[in-house]
Amino acid sequence: MSSKFARNLLVAAIATASLAVVGPAGPATAATAPLSHTRITEHFDLPGGQMPENIVLEPNGSIDLSFSAARQIAQVTRDGKVRVLATLPAPADDGVHTPALGFPLVTGLVRDAHGTLYFLYATGTADLTGVWRLTPGGAPERIAALPADGLPNGLALDSGRLYLTDSVRGVIWRVPAAGGTATVWADGAELAPTGFLGANGLKVHNGAVWVSNLDKGTVVRYAVRRNGAAGPARIRAEQLSGIDDFAFIGRSDRILAALDQTDQVALVEPDGTHTIVLSAQDGLQNPTAVAVRGSAVYVTSAAYLTKRDPNLLTARIHTGR
Repeated sequence: MSSKFARNLLVAAIATASLAVVGPAGPATAATAPLSHTRITEHFDLPGGQMPENIVLEPNGSIDLSFSAARQIAQVTRDGKVRVLATLPAPADDGVHTPALGFPLVTGLVRDAHGTLYFLYATGTADLTGVWRLTPGGAPERIAALPADGLPNGLALDSGRLYLTDSVRGVIWRVPAAGGTATVWADGAELAPTGFLGANGLKVHNGAVWVSNLDKGTVVRYAVRRNGAAGPARIRAEQLSGIDDFAFIGRSDRILAALDQTDQVALVEPDGTHTIVLSAQDGLQNPTAVAVRGSAVYVTSAAYLTKRDPNLLTARIHTGR
């Protein structure tokens, strides 16, 4: 890792810490029901920039990750080996003009049924910022440009369309999965930042687009109308300080949300109430994303602020429903 990158990362960490919601995070506790059997299954290379930002589960049991600061898409095989699938080109200015952060980073990651990976890259430059695609055995290619003054972050794929958040501009973009022009699908105060980052994680679930807002600590739902347009914004949960990405539990509207700034994962009920089910005591270090498959839960920690141990945690969930 270059000294310039390390300096930029430190500045970003200080900014994040200073903008966190004031107040105690509460005492760290071990995994709380319905989660159990937590363990750290992978430790990543912090000096090498292997800070996992997003996660995709492969059908064969492998796990795909975006390593934000390394500008990489990587895969953790079933036997625990980390294999780099692609490294994105560095911007000519080293990404110092990347909004809010000051370093280039790979963020949202999704997979289609054929194994093609789509992901987002923010650099602060017009030639690289945008939506990228990686076909199996191929090379990464940009399929849609996004504004250089934005920070593309959360990403979801549904019915041939990609939905993505911009954490700085406070909008949801929509892009054809085949590539093309990005259009604003939703905007408004519910998505805007209040000092650092606004719209963050994004999922398409039960006929709606769901988005987290890191600064406001909220989860927002937009119904997808029959004509494909966005319905009105509905706040579904609040007081989730520093919420990053999240995942739904099966077909229900129950959410497991990564709370980046407090080293926690919250279980959010459909009525908006939440409980903390994982904490730093379980090994979380600035968790960024959650994935759920059956009874298995996967949480990535980027260690942006702790600067100690970026890792992958697994747990078991018992819903009883």
